[in-house]
Amino acid sequence: MITAAEKRQRLNTRLKEPGILVAPGIFDMISTRLADSMGFDLLYMTGYGSVASYLGLPDAGLATYTDMVNRASAFAQCAHTPLIADGDTGYGGLLNVAHTIKGYEAGGAAGIQLEDQEFPKKCGHTPGRRVIPAADMVKKIRVAVDARSSADFLIVARTDARTTLGIDEALRRAEAYAQAGADILFVESPESPEEMARIAAAIDKPVLINNVEGGRTPLLPKDELEKMGFKLAIYPATGFLAAGHALAQAYEALSRDGSSSALQGRLYDFESFNQLIGFPEVWEFDKTYADDKPDAS
Repeated sequence: MITAAEKRQRLNTRLKEPGILVAPGIFDMISTRLADSMGFDLLYMTGYGSVASYLGLPDAGLATYTDMVNRASAFAQCAHTPLIADGDTGYGGLLNVAHTIKGYEAGGAAGIQLEDQEFPKKCGHTPGRRVIPAADMVKKIRVAVDARSSADFLIVARTDARTTLGIDEALRRAEAYAQAGADILFVESPESPEEMARIAAAIDKPVLINNVEGGRTPLLPKDELEKMGFKLAIYPATGFLAAGHALAQAYEALSRDGSSSALQGRLYDFESFNQLIGFPEVWEFDKTYADDKPDAS
């Protein structure tokens, strides 16, 4: 298994190479294993999807640090692919931010996303978000940079100022966060291609764009995003929206018909799923150890 340090080094190297990195959102262990098998450069732990799948609750500041570091660590240790994990607002004051950084790094993540929302935070494509003073977020980023044990552990600084304070303030904050030491900048929910182009061109560090189906930001082709200057494109909702749609169809058919016969050809192959989830290693272990007959003597 590739080590966390090797995954971080691989991601840092890839960020210096040409081309945009496309990252799927992962939200549980099955989505992690599937995405990890697809050859992506990067995985992104979606806070919305992780809270929904783990707690069955909205992404509205209800998940604790313990909830989220548990999920981030499980996903990171399961995957060969580097993972950037949602760290919300850092789960408290400056001391909490330092503790969060140490926990996510120890858990194996390649980076963490911190945002400048007031607590309790909300999903970035929903209404009612408020942001803390920019100076307070600058302190959080400085603490995060100092708290990490390796410079390869990436700090992603997100601002949610666009929706309530406008694009100019969002860009001012992004520049301040870059100067404070953030490695990747993330201006949440721009509302037009023109705003997206301004964001990508404004900052002399890697810039991330968040693509949410049904969200506030236009969904543009990969080539256009790369031409604008974005270095990372995350798709946090794609996986759980697809899973929700597929499950709704399957359960509706089961409820209607009382059997799964109508779903033939529309389900993941059982043997392939056994392979995905790691049963061959269990079977090999059983051959080596579990099936040994006890010594009669």
